[in-house]
Amino acid sequence: MKHYYVPESVGIAAGFLIASLHQAGLATLTHTPAPMNFLNQLCGRPDNEKALILLVVGYPAEGCLVPAIGKKPLTEIACFL
Repeated sequence: MKHYYVPESVGIAAGFLIASLHQAGLATLTHTPAPMNFLNQLCGRPDNEKALILLVVGYPAEGCLVPAIGKKPLTEIACFL
């Protein structure tokens, strides 16, 4: 059986999961090491399965803050003629 759009579907599902976890007060960290083949052996999974994302979830440290990173102004990154 052929499965279409697997990476796209996993990405959308992961986004919903991350949003839900944050809403529940949990912090997340995504990681996509390349290659991820080591996970099959580590987790005892067959070769036909392929991991696409590692998602670490937990409670943030007390007083933990996310840095405020601003966007560059459009004039700094684009030139219009």
